[in-house]
Amino acid sequence: MTSPIPSRESLPPACLTRAGGFSRLDRRTLIGGGLAIWAVPALAQHVLYRPAPLPGQPVDPGGDDSGRVVPAPARGYWPFSGISGPGRPATDASIGQGWVSGLPDVRYRGETARSYPVAPWADAASGLAVRQGVMPALRPIHHVHIRDTIVRPGPDGWYYMTGSTGDNIWAMNDGVELWRSRDLADWEYRGLVWSIERDGRWERHWRMRKGVPFRALWAPEIHYIRGQWLICHSMSRAGLAILRSTSGRAEGPYVHAFSPDAPIRGGIDATLFEDDDGSVWLTAGSADEIVRLKDDLSGLDGAWQPMTGEGWDLDPRHHRAECAKKGLRHFGYEGATLFKREGRYHLGVVDRYDDRYSFAMWTADRITGPYRDRHELPDCGGGNVFRDHQGRWWVTCFGNAHASPFREMPGLARIAFDADGRIRFTREQPFATRPFDAGVTA
Repeated sequence: MTSPIPSRESLPPACLTRAGGFSRLDRRTLIGGGLAIWAVPALAQHVLYRPAPLPGQPVDPGGDDSGRVVPAPARGYWPFSGISGPGRPATDASIGQGWVSGLPDVRYRGETARSYPVAPWADAASGLAVRQGVMPALRPIHHVHIRDTIVRPGPDGWYYMTGSTGDNIWAMNDGVELWRSRDLADWEYRGLVWSIERDGRWERHWRMRKGVPFRALWAPEIHYIRGQWLICHSMSRAGLAILRSTSGRAEGPYVHAFSPDAPIRGGIDATLFEDDDGSVWLTAGSADEIVRLKDDLSGLDGAWQPMTGEGWDLDPRHHRAECAKKGLRHFGYEGATLFKREGRYHLGVVDRYDDRYSFAMWTADRITGPYRDRHELPDCGGGNVFRDHQGRWWVTCFGNAHASPFREMPGLARIAFDADGRIRFTREQPFATRPFDAGVTA
């Protein structure tokens, strides 16, 4: 029989580290005091972490931000749901509404009160980019909390949507949720198709982020490649994975295509691309490197190759401030996407253009580059570009800047290509409150 689990307050100060956990010596002290070794995880759930920070409370500036694996927190430690759920149809009233994830200042504006604490909305969705005429007056395509929106056409006539979901991805979420639509307008919820707890392997680990336990799956992308459904995802502070459906259906169930016991590599924002010759490629994050997959998609086919560019945009207004460390010579800093049109590769990587969360778009004749002709696809970073069943081109968006017309909900904008292959918004926008007349191509 073990000793009762002590409360945090009952422990002597020497037993607690600055972050509220135990040092190696402290663990031995506790065990020597009568606590069985196998009981330490249960104790850790009660006393290892300081209380979860709530809106208005700063995170610990000296908190552990290492990403190291730590015990799971107690159930209910974070006051958030790990899923976003079905959502509801969006209307023009959804403009100016949405969510802002944060650690700890989560914000929300909408018709339904939240069960978790939120910070003041302030001017979180000002719509400044619309008033400036750089993007259409979009409304969401569905009123549901999704970041990193991905929409893909399927061979069955449906469109499928994934993204980062849950109340607050800076704290935790449950896995991959899926929606589908026949017309891009009415969306049907298909549920949690891959669960970290139920289906994950290395993904189950909690890690340290700014002094608190954290576990979140980011930017899952659904793809139909070589006759099978795949989902690539990233676990923040851990790395990348590729899943495959064992049923031949987009709803899964999904298992690891390979590397079930460890991430394929570190990083975030994994994306897949199938070339005209049937080769399948993986890149991620800022698209500094790319790797080919084996023909049977059972692993990597060789080493990662560098992606090259030229004609760099050196205007600091077109970059996140931290990118100055690279001399502004980079594709962008996250959210890579890749597609092909008329024999040319198009690479999109997120960067900040006058603080808009935009895609920096590039083109090349070879998949590894050199990529050139950097230009902005305004306020539509962090998603993907796709061609629908009627041959029309679209870009997804989700509202990740104060200038956006809504926040952290899925959006779509029609696009076309000018004579130089640059992407422009079209005049007619099915999900906008009015036509877009600034610099259109069609």
